[in-house]
Amino acid sequence: MDNPRTYWEAIVARAGATPDGPLTIEPDGTVMTFSGFRDAAERVAAGLATMGVAADTRVSWQLPNGRAALVLSAALARLGAVQNPIIPIYREREVGFVTRQTGARLLVVPSWWRGFDYRAMAESVAATTDNCEVLVCDGELPEGDPAALAPFEASPGADGRLPVRWIYYTSGTTADPKGAMHGDDSVIAAARHVWESLELGADDVWPLAFPFTHIGGISLLIATLVCGTPMLMVESFNPETDIHFFGEHGLTLAGSGTPFFIAYLTEQRKTPDRPIFPRMRAAIGGGAPKPAGLHMEVKNEMGGAGIISSYGLTECPIVTYARLDDPDDKLDATEGRIMEDTDWKLVDGELLLKGPTLCRGYLDEALNETAFDNDGFFFTGDLARVDGEGFVTIVGRKKDVIIRKGENISAKEVEDVLFSHPGVADVAVIGLADPVSGERCCAVVVPRSGEPFGFAGMVEHCKEAGLMNQKIPEQLEIVGELPRNPAGKVLKQQLRETYGQ
Repeated sequence: MDNPRTYWEAIVARAGATPDGPLTIEPDGTVMTFSGFRDAAERVAAGLATMGVAADTRVSWQLPNGRAALVLSAALARLGAVQNPIIPIYREREVGFVTRQTGARLLVVPSWWRGFDYRAMAESVAATTDNCEVLVCDGELPEGDPAALAPFEASPGADGRLPVRWIYYTSGTTADPKGAMHGDDSVIAAARHVWESLELGADDVWPLAFPFTHIGGISLLIATLVCGTPMLMVESFNPETDIHFFGEHGLTLAGSGTPFFIAYLTEQRKTPDRPIFPRMRAAIGGGAPKPAGLHMEVKNEMGGAGIISSYGLTECPIVTYARLDDPDDKLDATEGRIMEDTDWKLVDGELLLKGPTLCRGYLDEALNETAFDNDGFFFTGDLARVDGEGFVTIVGRKKDVIIRKGENISAKEVEDVLFSHPGVADVAVIGLADPVSGERCCAVVVPRSGEPFGFAGMVEHCKEAGLMNQKIPEQLEIVGELPRNPAGKVLKQQLRETYGQ
């Protein structure tokens, strides 16, 4: 299939080319075909149109993986709306901020999922957001007659680029999330890096096991549409059931990060003489550096090429990718080569990027002044080495951010929440290397004299403050004082060395 210009055009082209081909296969045996996907999206687009959703309407939505999430994204694309997918672990603090900042007219959530009341959260958010309605979706979305829809249009702006259609939020070094604005062109460019680097084909089978609302989700879906590759879709990854499901359906590319790879290896070691994924040709992933040696464990014990890594950010997704024929030393220690269409430079060790996947900037324009240099290069905040062949090794971060299971956690935000506890006199939050999650969040606390402070109390306080579970520290250390330099700055590297064992 030719490179699509827009997400919706990719949907239409694939539905025309292989209408009965499977787009998604679910554990219960449900299959959504490419034409079924297109048709459902048009019906839902018509239904949303009767609710006032039109071109440029901003819609925030927070759904778990499932047909409804994919169809909603496609329906909004059909209407030319600006969509703001929100990862399900966000809670009222974050959802309220992004919904208000985007000016969302509609907030779509499930009623209840994994023990959390999303409906109540959404109604509370909508009450403090101008002109925002709540749509509760437990698998069903409003539908209408597609014949009533206006023709699809995607006209470039004065700069020759397609309009902004996506706003993805990332937690960085500031307490509030930052909204990166993308057009279909930048997310399709990221998808192209995926399908070209992996030599993706219709014979491949891969999973959608990480949250579709992550920016990697739309890249994976567009690559699926371009190549006709079936996706094995699970609501939330459960190793006990999903690994068997993946193997039973002939998975060839095992995604999508270190926690998954470790789960696969754990299961494989139960039957060393019988591969759990007989057709696997590679394990693919990114989001956080992998532990040293994991690539060779996967290759030696599971077969295939081992781990094929990529690197990118919400602001600039998929800017490096390893290749299937790269040597093992590169696959083990690097994140692959910088893509040929991406410009880069190192400034004081920090990696700066500019290329077709780069966002249009932040929704909060005040953030752009320090995010880009005068030539339009984006400051990643990551310290890197780039060898003569273009292979990238991430060696550290300038930003005080913790990456847990591929998601960013602002240390300052967690510190602010903990400092508001009456039992906390001082606090520092650090990231510590973790073989499963990449990094774990550790709180180092100086308690107030006479005030009790323990792990259970910390967790409860964080939840009451609206902090998402992902950001709640997994480790607590009680100290008499925090180490600081003469200027008063906490010596976090010293804390990492002390508590990282």
